[in-house]
Amino acid sequence: MAGGAREVLTLQLGHFAGFVGAHWWNQQDAALCRPTDAKEPPGELCPDVLYRTGRTLHGQETYTPRLILMDLKGSLSSLKQEGGLYRDKQLDAAIAWQGKLTTHKEELYPKNPYLQDLLSAEGVLSSDGTWRVKSIPNGKGLPPFTNAITPKPVMPTEGSIRVWSDFLRVHLHPRSICMIHKYNHDGEAGRLEAFGQGESILKEPKYLEELEDRLHFYVEECDYLQGFQILCDLHDGFSGLGAKAAELLQDEYSGRGIITWGLLPGPYRLGELQKNIYRLLNTAFGLVHLSAHSSLVCPLSLGGSLGLRPEPPVSFPLLQYDATLPFHCGAILATALDTVTVPYRLRSSPVSMVHLADMLNFSGKKVVTAGATIPFPSVPSQSLPDTLMQLGEATPWTPLSACGDPSGTCCFAQSVVLRGLDRAHHTSQLAPGTPLPSPLHACATGEEVLAQYLQQQQPRVRSSSHLLLTPCKVVPPYPSLFSSSLSQHGSVLDGLPTGTGRSPAMMLSKSSNMHGCSKDFQGPRPECCILSLLLQPRTVFLLGTKPREPALPFSCFPHTCLFH
Repeated sequence: MAGGAREVLTLQLGHFAGFVGAHWWNQQDAALCRPTDAKEPPGELCPDVLYRTGRTLHGQETYTPRLILMDLKGSLSSLKQEGGLYRDKQLDAAIAWQGKLTTHKEELYPKNPYLQDLLSAEGVLSSDGTWRVKSIPNGKGLPPFTNAITPKPVMPTEGSIRVWSDFLRVHLHPRSICMIHKYNHDGEAGRLEAFGQGESILKEPKYLEELEDRLHFYVEECDYLQGFQILCDLHDGFSGLGAKAAELLQDEYSGRGIITWGLLPGPYRLGELQKNIYRLLNTAFGLVHLSAHSSLVCPLSLGGSLGLRPEPPVSFPLLQYDATLPFHCGAILATALDTVTVPYRLRSSPVSMVHLADMLNFSGKKVVTAGATIPFPSVPSQSLPDTLMQLGEATPWTPLSACGDPSGTCCFAQSVVLRGLDRAHHTSQLAPGTPLPSPLHACATGEEVLAQYLQQQQPRVRSSSHLLLTPCKVVPPYPSLFSSSLSQHGSVLDGLPTGTGRSPAMMLSKSSNMHGCSKDFQGPRPECCILSLLLQPRTVFLLGTKPREPALPFSCFPHTCLFH
């Protein structure tokens, strides 16, 4: 049980969702592994919202994600479907058959060297086949860091990452993984390509009963379930599976929040016409059906467009990545996701999923878009008012949903999260009697500074803001994407990048567009990342068509999908 936490059950559907989810759970795991002498106060985010406690058959206490994961045959590599913490009673049951037995054993995939090195540091496999982890402080996370000299761990390389399980460092519960064996992950035949194929999966009693059993297992042990978050591929048949799963959740658990994050990989090739048409139709059908059964739907992609006309991937001033690698794209989207979900994961005064969705919904329009700049361009010598004033009038968020140019449009409401900024830099450090450069410098708290900035930027928008001391942990196997101008703690060493007016915020809005380009870059890896987040509702134009200017600040455009 979660002991008073407002629990969330995560559904992770699809292979690219697996890449995003693996980075997401690695970041949650990194947050649990805080050093014992950490200066930042613990407890801003409640891990029990996403995690559950349990015990193995040998009495060992475990702390695993509250997760149901669905993927295709051949997508697990060396990861066992039942996980490594528990033993399945059915496998130990005596065989009643007295006749001749024939064993067919599939060749095992070789384990990624990174995972071999990681597991050897975390525990041992006993003679009875049970994985025994090292002691867990307070029953949560891995052992605390010590000053003992340990061998340098093996780092995963982009070439060694074939599937998401190659870099997942979190142990899963046996009821987490649900494999779809009628479709293949690899090869050209037997692929899950169309929305209708995904829908039909949960019409089969076998898969429907399996999903319902897992839902009941996790839901019945919750004290106060606030809702479900769905990480779902939109570009393939998993969009249909996600829509059917959302419909099931809405029917069985009415009144609970259902927030869906529709995920799409990076740029696509123009020459693959049939695949692009499938991708376009799957995305369109997915957004329509998911919005009908979810409290809120947000597409997330680093691609420049959702339509048939390809555009360059989105770029960040302080990040350089390879947009063709799911390992890189998944890391950036997971970092954004870790911040965008902060409001309903807070330990103190959380915003429930239902309330967050109600605040952002307008006239029944549930599709929102996201944007981010990672990391926040904070300079050690500057305060938050100085940094925000230096950004000027430029829109501080880079869109993350490939849904049109947000300039010239109006939003109805927004939710902003800024995290990882030291408390000493929240307010102005000017000496008494010094003229104040802006009203932001007169604020007494960081929360007031952020609220005042949002009021100045968009005075007619309903805003909700959160300011957290806890940064976003980006420890290995997070790829090296950050600029060499960043410190170990994620601040800019030599001032703001020339020509940039973007802050590392996450934004959900109802109109956004991707633009820019990227490079393959291997720079230093900060231990943490300073981020901010903004949630706004607007009408989505799927393929980047810019709407006319509305007559009133709060008026919304028709909920229409335009294609070109």
